[in-house]
Amino acid sequence: MAIPERFSNLPEYAFPRLRALLSGIQPGLADGESPTVLTIGEPRHAMPGFVADVMAANIGGFAKYPPNDGTPGLLDAIGGWLGTRYGLDVAPERIMALNGTREGLFNAALALCPERKNGQRPAILIPNPFYQVYAVAAAAVGAEPVFVPATPDTGNLPDYAALPPDVLDRTAIAYLCSPANPQGAIADRDYLEQLIALADRHDFLIFADECYSEIWRDAPPSGALAVATAMGLADRVVIFNSLSKRSNLPGLRSGFVAGAAAQVALIRRLRAYAGAPLSLPAQAVSEAAWRDEAHVAASRALYQQKYAIADRVLGNVPGYRPIPGGFFLWLPVDDGEKAARTLWARAGIQVLPGAYLAREVDGLNPGKGFIRVALVADAEQTEPALRRLRAVLYDGTTDGATSDGEG
Repeated sequence: MAIPERFSNLPEYAFPRLRALLSGIQPGLADGESPTVLTIGEPRHAMPGFVADVMAANIGGFAKYPPNDGTPGLLDAIGGWLGTRYGLDVAPERIMALNGTREGLFNAALALCPERKNGQRPAILIPNPFYQVYAVAAAAVGAEPVFVPATPDTGNLPDYAALPPDVLDRTAIAYLCSPANPQGAIADRDYLEQLIALADRHDFLIFADECYSEIWRDAPPSGALAVATAMGLADRVVIFNSLSKRSNLPGLRSGFVAGAAAQVALIRRLRAYAGAPLSLPAQAVSEAAWRDEAHVAASRALYQQKYAIADRVLGNVPGYRPIPGGFFLWLPVDDGEKAARTLWARAGIQVLPGAYLAREVDGLNPGKGFIRVALVADAEQTEPALRRLRAVLYDGTTDGATSDGEG
């Protein structure tokens, strides 16, 4: 049986590529040391203290089929959080619970991308580098993925307005992540207003991936739906958020999508046939998490502490940029793969080559000269790891292994 070309042409996912890249290289560790893994964006701060009690109190819910769209209590909690955080009044029919944002970011494209746009194959705009589900969603709906550089020259955000008008007229969806994965850039209000106006002018939707919205340095990032609502263009934006990063609950697989009622109705309809709702105990925990801000503030303070560590250790490295939000450092190197091999061989530190999070366009991969470093460990582990990283990559003061980490 032939494999559909749109999926067979997808590159291998980042983490299997990393395992292959490091295969056969012994990690450079002193006696008794363990490897330091700074690759995956899996929060390691403590989850909220109420999780076990809420789960236990609702354990009987595993014996029941859960509501597909979310319990009334969960939808109310999410709506309340949107009101407190952004000043929005979002009715329950405009919200749907998700098994994490990845499900929503994919399925929303299936539900909302037209088969043709102005008589042509639709385009989906994707920042480059990017969270890889965006490209898979474009492939699934048969749209043309248009990878738009998000580099230091553009403030690490995509300049969609610079695209030719004929591409914008074919565009059905534009993905945006703020704070950005992997660069940590934040789309401010001016950026969002310009993008929303562009979407209205060329009749496309913005899928705003805001799952890092509660991890920031100085001030809470603007929300795309809030900005669009203030502009009278709320139906141009669909937002996605989750408890994975906000509440340190990646294993709960709980998030939400919110948008116009007609858009969410289509996503709900698709999910009724092809989706899997959260269990009732998971929905109860989710409701409690969205109603509580104390644990979020405590976790954010820990990330801010690690921002300060990174600034102190790496601040005078050429090309280093303090990150405004999220928990990834996007560090400049000559070659990301070479840097990853070298760090593993000399210091037992795993990082992700930036090229694995981007696509080559016109012979250039905008992630090649970077590595992504996840600030998920505690401060006591983070500081020595960053000092070793600096010594290996920028100071050249370490022992062992050849320069490319393969000797």
